[in-house]
Amino acid sequence: MVAAIVIVVVVLAILGLTAAGMSVRVLREYERAVVFRLGRLMDERGPGLVLLTPAIDRMVRVSLRTVTLTVPAQEIITKDNVPARVTAVAYYRVVDPNNAVTQVESFDRATLQIAQTTLRSVLGGADLDTLLSERDRLNEELQHVIDAQTEPWGIKVTTVEIKDVEIPESMQHAIARQAEAERERRAKIINAQGEAQAAAKLAEAADVIGRNPTTLQLRYLQTLREIGGNQNSTVVFPMPIDLMKPALDAIGRGTANSGEPEQRSLETGAGGALGPAPEAATPAETPEHQKTGD
Repeated sequence: MVAAIVIVVVVLAILGLTAAGMSVRVLREYERAVVFRLGRLMDERGPGLVLLTPAIDRMVRVSLRTVTLTVPAQEIITKDNVPARVTAVAYYRVVDPNNAVTQVESFDRATLQIAQTTLRSVLGGADLDTLLSERDRLNEELQHVIDAQTEPWGIKVTTVEIKDVEIPESMQHAIARQAEAERERRAKIINAQGEAQAAAKLAEAADVIGRNPTTLQLRYLQTLREIGGNQNSTVVFPMPIDLMKPALDAIGRGTANSGEPEQRSLETGAGGALGPAPEAATPAETPEHQKTGD
């Protein structure tokens, strides 16, 4: 009899300890408890020690930490009919544990599906250039669209980032050629602008040099010095016509003066000192000529 009572007491003690263990929960700082009592939603509990009624209360543990959601690669076709493969990552956290448990069956899987469909729809409406150059704007648009759809579930999407965009190899070559042509265009424009500025400065320098001819001579001497510093075997030095004009005029006047005495000497040798030269005497007619004439 005593042994049976002891066994019953031990069994009751074990059941009591088991029930007490099931009714006590400890939640961390980043965790919250969603409690259902006989199927009805109770107030949110946690963190710390949470006491539950055995066999009546059921608790669902929810984490409030930010979750990193990797969106698998999605095959999309851009607005300009270019196929691309896009991967992204989203960051979200639970802001309302009760809605996260009661409004959707599995909020993490539902958020992943919403992120995939939104990624295809939003990026499919942008062309390839926008997809490659305006990622910040597309990230903000993705974040707003996904957050608006998950807000009733008590989920806050904080950030969405496009990780990688893969395009066909043929399109990569086309983009490389386009970038090369763009850089050549910029180089030609910069070169033309430099030549225009240099021409303007040369025009200003010409105006300054034209006011004083000596400045031009000094410039020629400076150029000669620069050429001589290179130790070239042949030096071609331009001589301005203005510097050579006086010498040419002097040579011209000297040639004119030396030509007049030469002409006078020719006249003196042919006609004498005082007058022109006499005409040559005609030969006398001979009797033979007269006879021939007769």
